[in-house]
Amino acid sequence: MAKNILLTGGTGFIGKNLTNLLIENGFSVSVFTRSPKENTSAIHYYKWDPDHDYIDEQAVLKADYIIHLSGEGIVEKRWTKKRKKEILESRIKPIDLIFSVLEKNKKTLDAFVSASAVGIYGAFTSHKICTENSPPANDFLGQTCQEWEKAVDKINTLGIRTVKVRTGIVLGRDEGFLKKIVPSFKSGFGAILGTGKQYVPWIHISDLCSIYVKAIVNTEMHGPYNACITDNTTNASLSKTLANIFGYTIWLPKAPKFVLKIVLGEMSAAILEGQRVSSEKIQKTGFEFQFTDLERALVSCLK
Repeated sequence: MAKNILLTGGTGFIGKNLTNLLIENGFSVSVFTRSPKENTSAIHYYKWDPDHDYIDEQAVLKADYIIHLSGEGIVEKRWTKKRKKEILESRIKPIDLIFSVLEKNKKTLDAFVSASAVGIYGAFTSHKICTENSPPANDFLGQTCQEWEKAVDKINTLGIRTVKVRTGIVLGRDEGFLKKIVPSFKSGFGAILGTGKQYVPWIHISDLCSIYVKAIVNTEMHGPYNACITDNTTNASLSKTLANIFGYTIWLPKAPKFVLKIVLGEMSAAILEGQRVSSEKIQKTGFEFQFTDLERALVSCLK
């Protein structure tokens, strides 16, 4: 029988793309969702509601692997005290709920693979290249990712192999990061944000999904892995490349830092700062990125 993979966040941008790839690779897929859809021959939907501690235990007991992708968007809303709590709890509560089912039923898994983010290294701009051994930052993003990964470590105490995929900016068609910025560039009003010198650690959605599959099938993988391209892409080079794809040169002045800080508040740090991140560890597993050239990656998402 095909191995079953249970996804949280399976109806989101990354989850939908990953589900398709898992099915292509011969896995059966289950998806946790607050609003279950009608089951198909390839996907079985199970209801859960982590906010109210509700979970269909059968989904967990059936699973051979679990991939945890769910979590509130980092830049969807201004970072109020309430929003920060929502961002953190939406990542940790689901893991705690799954942990309780695994522990109660003495259920084991072949692996538990969780999303994390390169934001663990903090919102700062530096020529330093962060590796998986770099210390977590003390800012909101750094602390959130640290607590997120600590929750994953609880699963590891059950003797289950755990992998943490520290993701950068994900480039994909009609969704995610590009969905937010492409309209302004397409209409000719694209601009560089702040100094433009902040690095943008990015990854194509196809490569990210392939890393998750790699984490499932490679039993030697455990712990954190950076999932992004190690290059010198900055906000300025990304913006100029996008404008070039749409056939023009950026003519608007840079969006001033102070204006973005006024409009976005503390959340502006996630946009105005960015670090370089090493992909050496994931490449040492034998993983090969399909998209390493920014322009080619963008064109594949926009064509």
